[in-house]
Amino acid sequence: MKSAFSALAIILFALTACQEAPATPARAARPVLVTEVRFAPETPTRSFVATVRARIETDLGFRVAGKVAERLVDVGDRIRAGTPLARLDESDLRLQREQADAELRAASAALTQARAELQRIRTLRQDGWSTASLLEKQTAAEEEARGRMARAEKALSLADNALSYAVLNSDSNGVVTAVHVEPGQVLASGQPAFRIAHDEKEAVVALPEAQVAVLSQGDATLSLWSNAGRVYRTTLRELSPAADPVTRTYLARFSIPDAGPEVQLGMTATLTIESPRSSNVARLPLSSLYDAGNGPSLWTVDLDGRLALRPVTVRSYEADAVLVTAGVRDGDQVVAMGVQKLDPGQRVRVVNSLTF
Repeated sequence: MKSAFSALAIILFALTACQEAPATPARAARPVLVTEVRFAPETPTRSFVATVRARIETDLGFRVAGKVAERLVDVGDRIRAGTPLARLDESDLRLQREQADAELRAASAALTQARAELQRIRTLRQDGWSTASLLEKQTAAEEEARGRMARAEKALSLADNALSYAVLNSDSNGVVTAVHVEPGQVLASGQPAFRIAHDEKEAVVALPEAQVAVLSQGDATLSLWSNAGRVYRTTLRELSPAADPVTRTYLARFSIPDAGPEVQLGMTATLTIESPRSSNVARLPLSSLYDAGNGPSLWTVDLDGRLALRPVTVRSYEADAVLVTAGVRDGDQVVAMGVQKLDPGQRVRVVNSLTF
């Protein structure tokens, strides 16, 4: 009985020893998110926030000093050339004009007397009853009287001009954007009193340094935020030659020849610049690009779920995309995320497709 039990134990041990070791489980396929490569003509556009401003803004002031008697316009008023804006108290200016007129009359009387005296002395000199020195003296007096007369005439003209300057008139069509005076205020000559925005409007844009070259590549259009359906053609009028020291942006001004009354000063708009280039590019997520020091590449997935690393040619980068011109074909499946954790030849499982 004991020998039979021993034989059975030996047989069981042998059977256990002869069993094969369990096989190592196969490496599980890694789930990935892919996007399909689609080449299309490149029509890059750049959009910038713009502000509508007047091309010319003029600060107007009185050409003479005085006290403001009346203000005739308010901020926002539309005016035409020659419209009165404000008026000064004319009391002192009228006194100056009367003084100049009195000086002119006195000079005229003095000149008349000097000419008559000169004529008498000439007659006496011809008859031998006057000396040459007296004739020369009277000739000089007559010339002085003529100079005084000319000076008085100029003074009267200046007084007339000063009196006309008591009314400040607009020199162009436009809209009043600022008022700096009130009745009773005493102004110095040339002190700004009103700011007038002329009718011609333009769009002002602050361009980043990297986008300055875009201006020469295409046409620019403008759409107002208040009416996005209306598009206005624009023309680059001025580009600042130096960057702003604080924002490091370049100020560009675009003329809006078709701007109507609906385009109000201060409105916000979108300026779009379309490039005429038409080469084919594939726009892919920026997260799909892989670079281990050998240049940009993309992971592609075949029908069997195997990976392949393909070097690609990149045209440019955008905020969240990369533009590829070569290295992949139309219809290829490209891994869109997690590319740093993949290995060549690794089997993957597509769990979702990203449309970009």
